[in-house]
Amino acid sequence: MIAKSEKELAFLQDLYVATDWGERFTELVDEHVELPPEGRVLYVAAGTGGHAMALQERTNEKVKLLCVDESDECLELARAKAVALHEQTEFHREDVNALSFPNDQFELVLGDASLTPAANVEQMLAEMVRVAMPGATVAWWLPTASSFGEFFSIYWEALLSAGLEDHSTDIENLIEELPTVGDAEVWAAREGLEDVRSWTAIEEFDYDSAERFLNSPLITDFLLRNWLQHVPEAARGRVVQELGRIIDEERHSGKFALSVKATLVVGRKSRVQ
Repeated sequence: MIAKSEKELAFLQDLYVATDWGERFTELVDEHVELPPEGRVLYVAAGTGGHAMALQERTNEKVKLLCVDESDECLELARAKAVALHEQTEFHREDVNALSFPNDQFELVLGDASLTPAANVEQMLAEMVRVAMPGATVAWWLPTASSFGEFFSIYWEALLSAGLEDHSTDIENLIEELPTVGDAEVWAAREGLEDVRSWTAIEEFDYDSAERFLNSPLITDFLLRNWLQHVPEAARGRVVQELGRIIDEERHSGKFALSVKATLVVGRKSRVQ
């Protein structure tokens, strides 16, 4: 696996990840989240801004959309697109786990946690709720439990074949880190959201071969980096080779499908603080 620069990753996210992975989640947002008629909207982890600008086009001049992300390179692409499209959407760099905004600022807060490390999701949600105005809608989306099951099964076999059975507990941790839908709703309620609701869509990503799977930017440059982070760097190539072998053996000339439970959670910040 060849490490890519942050600029390269930003381009890959814009070209391949946002337009496939991201849309599986944002379709739920577009269907179930109502934009306010006026006021300020915050979009957390907006990436290269494609979905945010699509939302801006659906609003009027009374709605001001502010987008934040931790990647300077993604923000650079987002600002360039906004200029080219004559959009008024603003893009700023922020630590999504420690937003610089005062409390109670936004009529709607949206958050993309679909690629956020599981350990950081609750803190990101806490910050989103903090900066939302009392009575405001807070909506966020993420993969939930049972996602990636096909991969985790093959990953376990690959670790054994590569002589890394001691790392099988890493897979257990990856599975357990994914919250259930119920967990996500409990987090929302614990942070002070009321009328919490959720919607889930089972999405499949199909690959004709192990080569297609392992050469996919979504897999190699985003998901696999997290899944392999605890494997010794010197052994990662061996594990990837085993993954490819097992995928091609088990798919029997068919497609290898990676399934994801794309979940949207929506709540309203309590007016009683």
